[in-house]
Amino acid sequence: MTSSSSLTGARGGSRSAPSSDTARATAVVVSAVVALVGGFLGSGAVVGTPIDQAAGGALSASATLVAPAGPAFGIWSVIYAGLLAQAVHQLLPSQRHDARQRATGWWVVASLLLNAAWILTAQAGSVTGALVVIALLLAVLVVAFVRLRAASTDGRGGSRSASPLQLVLLDGVVGLYLGWVSIATVANAAAALAAGGLPVTGALATGLAVVVLAVAAGVGWLLAVGGQGRVAPALSLAWGLAWIAVARWSGQPEAPLVSAVAVLAALAVLAAPVVVRARGTRPTAA
Repeated sequence: MTSSSSLTGARGGSRSAPSSDTARATAVVVSAVVALVGGFLGSGAVVGTPIDQAAGGALSASATLVAPAGPAFGIWSVIYAGLLAQAVHQLLPSQRHDARQRATGWWVVASLLLNAAWILTAQAGSVTGALVVIALLLAVLVVAFVRLRAASTDGRGGSRSASPLQLVLLDGVVGLYLGWVSIATVANAAAALAAGGLPVTGALATGLAVVVLAVAAGVGWLLAVGGQGRVAPALSLAWGLAWIAVARWSGQPEAPLVSAVAVLAALAVLAAPVVVRARGTRPTAA
């Protein structure tokens, strides 16, 4: 027998889903604005200190052997633009109740707030604090990436359809964001170690840099395999590696060996999604 209370509960549940979807979509927009404002202010364009000068220059292109050259950070303009476009796109009725948006929305919110928190922490001069925040940001983006892949299947071995625009604005932007934060975490970790007294140059520093770059290449392969050949994470990760190569070849401190390894790592990362696709694994997203 079906009671009237159970019917009421069922109706309440059907009403709560759209309500929670609206809350999630609104939170994405608000957090995107917070991240954009934080990024603008954190750049030092109006107030504050540019990030590369914060914390006594610990996060500058010359701070460690795995710090990317300055132009590398121009990728933030692409990522921020994509995040803002995605925030607007997910407000559409066709997207607001979409399973893939539901699976990742709150994680995107967390990533955007952590992004703003990282800028504030770096501006405050805490390199170790910034490392903790960016490590949390990386973990959140990994979860979003994994949940996005899981939400791309219908649970019966098939795949959920996604519009080309959603693939670019959701999968593509999350992938670019994840790939770049991966290499930024490496640079932040190296800066924290240098601030703690680890030599910036010399045989030990060079050896550690080579190991770190090899690990970064391995991460690129893991993202490609785990993401079924997604290209976006590889593009931003390889971008960061390429600018590390430039910094160590033409900037200070010079480290030709590190530069060469960074180039090889970038090429390996770019090759990863190509190999995954060639093996017959069809990518579900950008």
